[in-house]
Amino acid sequence: MDLRSELLKSIWYGFTALDLEKSGKVSKSQLKVLSHNLCTVLCIPHDPVALEEHFRDDDDGPVSSQGYMPYLNKYILDKVVEGSFIKENVDELCWTLTAKKNYQPDRSSSTILPDKDAFRLWCLFNFLSEDKYPLVMVPDEVEYLLKKICMAMSIEFNCVELEDFFSQDSVQQSGITVWTFLEMMNSGKVTRGIDASIISMAIEEVYREIVGDVLKEGYLWKKGQLRRNWKERWFTLKPSNLSYYTGEDRKDCQGNIALDENCCVEVLPDRDGKRCMFCLKTLSKTYEMSASDTKQRQEWTTAIQTAIRLHVEGKKSLHKDLKLKRREQRELREKRRQAKEEELQRLRALQEERERKLAELELLKEAQKQAQALLEQDEQRRRQQHEQLQRALEIQLREAEEARVSMQAEMALKEEEAERQRKRILELEEMQKRLEEALQQEIKARLDEEAFRYAQAGLLAEEEEKMKALMNLQEEQEEYIAKTQREKQELKQEMEAKSRALEEAQRQLEEVRANRHRVDQDVVAAQRKLRQASTNVKHWNVQMNRLMRPIGPGEKRPSLGSSFTSFQIPTQRDPGLRLRRSSGSGDREESKENVDSRAGCDLDKRHSHASNGDMDIP
Repeated sequence: MDLRSELLKSIWYGFTALDLEKSGKVSKSQLKVLSHNLCTVLCIPHDPVALEEHFRDDDDGPVSSQGYMPYLNKYILDKVVEGSFIKENVDELCWTLTAKKNYQPDRSSSTILPDKDAFRLWCLFNFLSEDKYPLVMVPDEVEYLLKKICMAMSIEFNCVELEDFFSQDSVQQSGITVWTFLEMMNSGKVTRGIDASIISMAIEEVYREIVGDVLKEGYLWKKGQLRRNWKERWFTLKPSNLSYYTGEDRKDCQGNIALDENCCVEVLPDRDGKRCMFCLKTLSKTYEMSASDTKQRQEWTTAIQTAIRLHVEGKKSLHKDLKLKRREQRELREKRRQAKEEELQRLRALQEERERKLAELELLKEAQKQAQALLEQDEQRRRQQHEQLQRALEIQLREAEEARVSMQAEMALKEEEAERQRKRILELEEMQKRLEEALQQEIKARLDEEAFRYAQAGLLAEEEEKMKALMNLQEEQEEYIAKTQREKQELKQEMEAKSRALEEAQRQLEEVRANRHRVDQDVVAAQRKLRQASTNVKHWNVQMNRLMRPIGPGEKRPSLGSSFTSFQIPTQRDPGLRLRRSSGSGDREESKENVDSRAGCDLDKRHSHASNGDMDIP
């Protein structure tokens, strides 16, 4: 079974999960989402242009599995590179899609498996199922898987409770589906009375062995290449390599030994205080290791030799090879069964033929008697006919005897084959006992693993306390940030208030400037009125001088100084000066030159008034 076939099995479940109406077809939008997710988990570039062209909206109706296969093969599966992605991610994607629709167990039952265990059983089912759709698993493979799980739990597989289930005609003919298998596991018929943690550990072990191609795992002492000191490492053997880690969690990989046809395993004598030693030789290095006992050393050397043999034979997985062999054995058994049935049918046909011939013989004898009673005159001819019939019957009897002898020889061969099968069963039972002893040691190792996990739990609790302290520091930092934001908000409000005050001052300054401009206009108007008034005064002075009577004889002519007595110098209460004072102290500085010029003009006017007459300026 190649990688494409494995991926197609998982993708088939995802496709059927999207077929909500069970019509064998899925909408284009759902297939677009499925294709995009498959490209993501398979680590291949997504081609949206090809996707849109293949699933155009103008196509008629949803797409069937046969219509989706060309796109799946061309744009997805043909681009997949083995080793560039994690197959478990593809299985998880397809399991998530199909479990929502098909896997709905009764959560209130105490025997329900966790989702992780159900997912692993689903992967094991896909691995062991037949390469035809819809995917089913034959009863022999179901029994094989249940035996592996029971061996991992160190219990004996009891098939009595499942005889009714396996004896059903539908199971014998068409096989069992994965949902029926999960329902049977959730019913507790196999795992009744066993702790859930033990069941989970057993399922994980079988999953790693069959799906993960792990031939063997365990602790070994390894001698260093540079410092030449011994350290205990956790080794994981796969058909292509032997990896070793610092612990069972397989997080810190310390090395990886590639296995090929140039590698070999040798048993070493005890030395350096180590026992049960063996070495793995490659072209470049020799790795020395020590097992806990002789049995472990034998199991490790045998497993490594098996991995090397698989590599030499070009096989990537032991369980894939075993699956093919079991399938060939089933096909051989089926052929033998069919041959046996054909042989039985042939024997029945021969028996029927013999009985028919005997019946014919009886009829002939009866006819002979009747012929003797009726035809006494033709005795010689009848004797000849009887002799001929006798010869024919002897020939038939000889043929029947030869057939009986050949059938006895075939029966002897069948008995020899049955004897060989019994010997094989005895050998398998002996092998099962050895595997049970290995499982006991595995359980002991699991208990040691629990102790290490408790220690790890203490470290996690300490880490949680440190995380709480970190959260407190983070809360203080958030309070400081909030305080800073409040201060920033207050500063912003203060700046806005100052900005409004500045705008108000600017507005008042504009009003002052407008008032100043009006005052300047009023001053100009007053100056204009003053000039007009002075002009009028001059005019009236001229008129008054004309109307003055002439001086008669004997009258005293007024002197020049008396002409100035009627002229009065304006006081500080002069309307013009009072108008200029009311313009404000701020305008005095700006209109200083204008005031000086007006003062000069007033002085000239006063001099002119004084020269023209004695009239006072009001």
